Amino acid sequence: MRTKFSISPKALRWIRAIHRDLGFLMVGVSLIYAVSGMLLNHLQDGADPAYAVHRRQRAFEAGLSKEQLGAAWRAQSDLPTLNRIFDAEDGCYRLMLGGGMGSYSPQSGMAGYEVSRRRALVYWINRLHYNKVSGWSPMADFFAVALIFFALSGLLMVKGRHGLAGRGKWYVLLGVAIPIACVLLAL
Repeated sequence: MRTKFSISPKALRWIRAIHRDLGFLMVGVSLIYAVSGMLLNHLQDGADPAYAVHRRQRAFEAGLSKEQLGAAWRAQSDLPTLNRIFDAEDGCYRLMLGGGMGSYSPQSGMAGYEVSRRRALVYWINRLHYNKVSGWSPMADFFAVALIFFALSGLLMVKGRHGLAGRGKWYVLLGVAIPIACVLLAL
């Protein structure tokens, strides 16, 4: 005898088949979102994981003018491209570099700078995660619908005391309570 919440065996077979096949189809997209999500969740000091930041220092002669600093900088081939030099309020010079910024202290002769380099794989999976790749929106929407289907069809997969009618309902309630509690605690 079927209860009002039961589902026919034929319908359940179809749900399982779609759940399985759609799951295989979505493995790659799931991995992209999972890896990108972990990288974005663990931003340190606001640093974007899609870029590697290299910090360096270089000693120059003390007391150089902007023109002299520019010539000395360009004479060293291992330094990033120097685009422009600005006066700063603290008596130092601000350096606009290709891919970064820096400063030079005329008092000490020290120049510190940082340059960012794009990490290609991380950059592109983050762009997919943020939906910043042209033409990705339909796939992102399809993936969102697939996740909803996975969540709902997964509720029907296991029957009995291990399923939704048994202990499964408590896990579902806990899974709903966790994000609600996080939001309430953040207020």
